[in-house]
Amino acid sequence: MAMRVLAATAVVAMIGAAPAVAQRPQLGPPTAKLPEPPKELPRVGGDKTRNLDFLFGALKVAPDEASARHVEARIWAIWSSTPSDTAALLMARASAAIETKQLDVALKLLDAVVKLRPEYIEGWNRRATVYYLKNDYVHALLDIRQVLAREPRHFGALAGLGMIMQEYGDDKHALAAFRQALALNPRLEKVPDLVKGLAEKVEGRDI
Repeated sequence: MAMRVLAATAVVAMIGAAPAVAQRPQLGPPTAKLPEPPKELPRVGGDKTRNLDFLFGALKVAPDEASARHVEARIWAIWSSTPSDTAALLMARASAAIETKQLDVALKLLDAVVKLRPEYIEGWNRRATVYYLKNDYVHALLDIRQVLAREPRHFGALAGLGMIMQEYGDDKHALAAFRQALALNPRLEKVPDLVKGLAEKVEGRDI
């Protein structure tokens, strides 16, 4: 628990740069895709907290790509599940709107989700994704803060944080966020290459 609190504190410090970067000139559209849950998620039940603890342990030691993807899908399924039928319906409609690039529609739907269920992690995470796609990195960072305050192990939000920091040219904080994401999910797509490139840039090549 102490390590999770320390990690969350470090992430909040990174996000604390948001008001400062808000004053920078308008950036171009995002150049990388955020991690997303699979299209089809397995059913989940039981004690979600205990299940997540077990699944994160399994994810770190997954012997191959297929095993890791199976465990990752179960984690996403727990994060995505909600006891509210209304929130689930709004999320489904928001996902459909994102697929068809109706980002303003998706944003309104997700506004309703976080207002209805502010404790629902994935509502904040999906809204952060929409803000990212709309090139509104400041609001994306604020929603990422909400995600990580509730679930410091959210590797999708951490990877998103890294990508936004990289867009702002803050390679040091981008590298730190990517490394935290990889520590939780060693098989995140493309993130190992991002870490390698940023490490060489920030820390220099080994002699």
